[in-house]
Amino acid sequence: MEVLEFIFGQYREYSVPHIVLESLAIIASVVSVLYSKNNNVLVFPYGIISTGVFVYLLNEWNLVGDMIINMYYFIMSIYGWYIWTRSDENRGVTPISRTTSKEWMKSSAIFISSGIFVYFIYWKFDRFENWVSYLDILTTSIAFAGMWLMALRKIEYWLVLLVANIISVPLYLYKGYGLTALLFIFLSIIACLGYQEWKKYLDKEPLAA
Repeated sequence: MEVLEFIFGQYREYSVPHIVLESLAIIASVVSVLYSKNNNVLVFPYGIISTGVFVYLLNEWNLVGDMIINMYYFIMSIYGWYIWTRSDENRGVTPISRTTSKEWMKSSAIFISSGIFVYFIYWKFDRFENWVSYLDILTTSIAFAGMWLMALRKIEYWLVLLVANIISVPLYLYKGYGLTALLFIFLSIIACLGYQEWKKYLDKEPLAA
């Protein structure tokens, strides 16, 4: 009972519309990641719904770093939708593939530049409170790089986002958003399963690597 109270107790103080919207965003996110695991392009429209709602909620909750993550996810979902459905002269659509050295360099640049950007946002608006702010910056940077890899249909995106998801669980519990913390536990599990599913695809399609 104490665990349930810790996770859900704070919702007594929330408005019904916020609880409904958070639940909607979580459901859309779950559906999205399941489509992603199955290598289905419908990951993106559901992702757009989820991130759009979360942008609104996180702005209401005054969580700047998390709001920036979801704004970026929203944009990258549109970009990824285009990339996944773009015709490939040999395969018909952009195939699953492994990340090249050049792409790792680009994702590292995204990680570093996004970290600097979010750090500036926190500094500009005087949002540094404690260690949580710095972990926010870290998870934001990891998520930015991971979402870019997802848009390119790179298998390693599962591993990158797994790290961000694991870090996000205690962060959201600490912030008092138990439902979203449970979502990140689920996303961490799906990330492991998704990586295995995409790896099976690559093993069957050696040319995609």
